[in-house]
Amino acid sequence: MPLLQVENLQVTFTVDKKPVPVVRDLSYTLPAGKVLAVVGESGSGKTIHALSLLGLLPPGASVRRGDAVFQRKHLLALNENQLRTVRGQQIAMIFQDPAASLNPVLTVGEQLVETLRAHRSLSKKEAWKEAITLLEKVGIAQAEKRVHEYPFQFSGGMCQRVMIAMALALSPDILIADEPTTALDVTIQAQIIRLIKELQQHSQMSVIFITHNLALASQVADTVLVLYGGLCMESAPADELFLRPLHPYTQGLLESLASVQTRPERLPAIAGQPPVAGEILLGCPFAPRCAYATDKCRQELPPLTKNGAHEVRCWREVVK
Repeated sequence: MPLLQVENLQVTFTVDKKPVPVVRDLSYTLPAGKVLAVVGESGSGKTIHALSLLGLLPPGASVRRGDAVFQRKHLLALNENQLRTVRGQQIAMIFQDPAASLNPVLTVGEQLVETLRAHRSLSKKEAWKEAITLLEKVGIAQAEKRVHEYPFQFSGGMCQRVMIAMALALSPDILIADEPTTALDVTIQAQIIRLIKELQQHSQMSVIFITHNLALASQVADTVLVLYGGLCMESAPADELFLRPLHPYTQGLLESLASVQTRPERLPAIAGQPPVAGEILLGCPFAPRCAYATDKCRQELPPLTKNGAHEVRCWREVVK
């Protein structure tokens, strides 16, 4: 049995009193101890789908249909009190902007202690000791001193390490990492990715790694799911997807990556712009930007075709 199974998830925003879909019929499974990378451009529905699993959708957004089963619990049917027992303890999330996620008027230690004592039967002294241990685990030097410092005294990379420590404080079964390297330079990016991978392998937890960067996904993922316009365009084991991408969108994303081997004067780019959130096209949402698009692509949405563990939503593959 998979640790998490998402089936036909649809999330909408209410615009002018009308439901506008931003995630459409999304399905996947996440086995225990594995990493799923959810990849796509901004507005593709990556973060919104993750927030829906924890009941953290912003005002105006709602789950219209679908199911998400985690350890026999139907997450989308849980009330607020039931979700509190899941958040943090069983499914934790690292948010995109660590500086905005940390309380600026509390020390990082106070925030860690608050998390620990809210969910575990620890005395204040025990919680502070555990907070120091957590900071040491995520690679923060002089943790006994820095636990008493405020977020503004930490760099962006260190703030992200604190967020990782908070997420791991309760030993969750699933960690959702939402763009955990945003606004960090490449050296710090590599350190954060290495840290997440080491912690995941050590604790054997599952990870949903949300990113727009396929290069980062290739370093951590067991399976990659490519979203575009709220739809799954392609899904496959990481090795197979990077070796043999089938969808033109995935191919375009891979071709646009910089390479020290080829060093072209100008990187290829996918022409055009992604659809506006909620914009529904009759056919494939990628058709306006696709070099292979036909009239059928523009008029009919292709089904998600399965070929072993590889799934792709493209009429070219259906014809084959």
